[in-house]
Amino acid sequence: MITVKRLLERKGNGSTVWSIGPEASVFKALELMAIKNIGALLVRMDDELVGIFSERDYARKLILKGKSSKDTLISELMTKNVITVNPNTTMRDCMVIMSKKHIRHLPVKHENQVVGIITIRDVVTEIISDQQQTIQELERYISGGYVG
Repeated sequence: MITVKRLLERKGNGSTVWSIGPEASVFKALELMAIKNIGALLVRMDDELVGIFSERDYARKLILKGKSSKDTLISELMTKNVITVNPNTTMRDCMVIMSKKHIRHLPVKHENQVVGIITIRDVVTEIISDQQQTIQELERYISGGYVG
């Protein structure tokens, strides 16, 4: 099964981790997310992961509370209990975590340092690719052309 490490290697520059400080405004976070075309930002203070801010946090916490994005700090809306995985976590385990916890982004930590972030799209794409490869191998085996 494919691991997070392998996925991050495949993503290359696509695994760049964008972050913001907890004292930044929600508006500034939204601007950065729009520029980078991403759905979440890690929230860091002194290089330590203290939260994650996503489009969901914005939609469900700011708008519904009648607050302004320019006057509200990230620290007021971010998810503080961030669920992380390590590079050896499998895609199947990531899918289980994301499904059970209803989350779309998983920061990846190695030796207490953030080394990447994966999305539900990344996980689904990798699982489908892995299944397609298995199907092709089985078809070759059945047809007698398996080279193993």
